[in-house]
Amino acid sequence: MSERALFGLLAEYNEAMNTKLYQAAGQLSAEQLNEDRGAFFGSLSGTMNHIVAGDTIWLQRFAGHPARFAALQPVLAMAAPAGLTAIYSRDLATLSVQRGKLDAIIRQWVAGLADADLQHVLQYKNTKGVPAQKRFSSLVLHFFNHQTHHRGQASTLLSQAGIDLGMTDLLAWIPNEQ
Repeated sequence: MSERALFGLLAEYNEAMNTKLYQAAGQLSAEQLNEDRGAFFGSLSGTMNHIVAGDTIWLQRFAGHPARFAALQPVLAMAAPAGLTAIYSRDLATLSVQRGKLDAIIRQWVAGLADADLQHVLQYKNTKGVPAQKRFSSLVLHFFNHQTHHRGQASTLLSQAGIDLGMTDLLAWIPNEQ
């Protein structure tokens, strides 16, 4: 599978898993969503907000790529999160709308990636202002892995609240070979 095909698969998988996550979270009350459960970002809401903040930060960095991806232009109009713990909203419906916007942007952006785009070395500053330069394809892989990692934490928080998220394995999304 080519890198472009892999990223297309990951965009589809992440969008579907985000939809499942938000549907499952919708079974909880606002109090349960915002209850500090001792997770890295405190609550399920805090974890879901972190994923939105992280995605927004990375997509805004990716918009600095020399290809100037048209699909990422709407992200540049979004307020930059103050950091990785930024709270977009504690209201699930509001957060869900933002998540949907980001997932649509991600899907469109990934569909337009070219092989040459992935070879570029992107220069950016991390959230502490430290300069970095890394191969773009490696950063895109990290971007998707970051979502998966924190959705795993969210899945555990849901399980602790008595809600089964169901099958979350990427394996179910990988096509069978002929």
